[in-house]
Amino acid sequence: MGEKKNRKAVWLAGLGGLVLGACLLVLLGSEMSRTSTNEYCMSCHFHEGADASWKKSQHYMNSSGTVSDCAACHLPPKEDGYFKHYMAKARMGARDIWSKMTKDKDEIDWEAKKELGYASTIVYNSSCEKCHHNLLPEGISDDGITAHLYYKDNAEKLDLQCISCHLNAGHEIPGYQHKKLDNGQKIDTGTGEIYDSPADITAFESFTETVPGTNASIRMVAVPGGEFTLGSPEDEPFRNPDEGPARRVRISRFFMAETEVTWNQFWAFYNETMSEGRTPPAVIYANNTREDIDAVSGPTPPFGFPDQGWGMGERPAITMSHYCAQTFCQWLTLKTGHTYRLPTEAEWEYAARGGTDTPYFFEGSPKKYSNKGFLRKFSKADTSMISRYVVFEGDSRSKTQEASSVKPNPFGLKNMLGNVMEYCSDWYAEDAYSRIQDGALDPAGPASGTEHVVRGGSYADDASAVRCASRGRTFNDDWLKTDPQNPKSIWWYSDIKGIGFRVVCEVPEGI
Repeated sequence: MGEKKNRKAVWLAGLGGLVLGACLLVLLGSEMSRTSTNEYCMSCHFHEGADASWKKSQHYMNSSGTVSDCAACHLPPKEDGYFKHYMAKARMGARDIWSKMTKDKDEIDWEAKKELGYASTIVYNSSCEKCHHNLLPEGISDDGITAHLYYKDNAEKLDLQCISCHLNAGHEIPGYQHKKLDNGQKIDTGTGEIYDSPADITAFESFTETVPGTNASIRMVAVPGGEFTLGSPEDEPFRNPDEGPARRVRISRFFMAETEVTWNQFWAFYNETMSEGRTPPAVIYANNTREDIDAVSGPTPPFGFPDQGWGMGERPAITMSHYCAQTFCQWLTLKTGHTYRLPTEAEWEYAARGGTDTPYFFEGSPKKYSNKGFLRKFSKADTSMISRYVVFEGDSRSKTQEASSVKPNPFGLKNMLGNVMEYCSDWYAEDAYSRIQDGALDPAGPASGTEHVVRGGSYADDASAVRCASRGRTFNDDWLKTDPQNPKSIWWYSDIKGIGFRVVCEVPEGI
């Protein structure tokens, strides 16, 4: 009899627990719904202007009359999983409450909150796709169709979100333009003096080149001639076979840009030379190889967002092709009367070393800075020294940086290692150094090839790949793989981010 009573008590307790749990779930669900309304969000939102900017946005004021609420954009849809949805809600709610309790709203940089880098952390792409099933709505332009098909076909591999191009969809941003560079669009390179003449080079000393008719200037560093060992010794950590055999060579003096070509400098070129529409490559090549040429045909509009949303200005210009970099040099030569070109591989390494013969132009072994190897599973690399000079994967800077973020090498050049890979004029060959004789003066690479040399490594590379002797090359077809255009662009790459260039100026005769 006692056992029956005990079993009955257990069943009643279990049933009661189920009922209580169900009630709690209902209450929790009701509370979750109540605290996800627009009114509730705005009742304690730390930034009062969010409500006003939302009501002026495309998600509030549109021809369909559809209003998208706060939770629809700032929480992942429940279709992605209830746990993910509610955890995101808890994190966002806790962050907002903490900010309201501990921060002075007048000291927060609200303008920075409007930028893509921040917006991408609080908006979920799956939420956009949940509402926007049709990516080709009535009235969309031909460019819009191409862009959306491109996104649809490559969504998994693209480092883009819907807001990468539609940043003002949820909140009004006065003056914002859709992030697609349309044909004929001029790029704002900022204010500043418009130069009427180039620099006057009267001595072999560093100077600032001024590009007539633009506000672009380039600081050029005088690199003295000398002798050095091209390549790496066989015992250098992480050495690759194409870095040898090491050769002792001589290099004539030259001028080299202090930094990689910046967006401000590149857009001056683009604004003056851009090609309309999809100008056939054959037309471009024919124009730019004429002997009597007095102007160059420059890039067609880039597809999408060439700076990856990281910012332009003084950051290095990226994603352009080797041909585009060469054409920039051609334009710069015509504008200034001084001979500009890409550096040879030997010039590049000579300049990067800055008179040193160690793996880097500063002290330290690649093993100390690299994250490769068994021991790195237990202890992180000491990057305190290398991070002063190099933007690379080991210091967690996951995008390009302005040159002011690092110190210069002994020649006064910045970002020779890391930040972006830099084009050289040479064709790439794995055995290129075996074709060079010891004592050679200003050696150049092979006379022909299929890919070009790139040097220096990028922000995404391990310390082992940003050594002075480390060599790289272009992968033209792979870097154009997702370019949706036909023919594919001769100016812009679709599948590489950390590629850029810097220029060399030849020393005028008589100096």
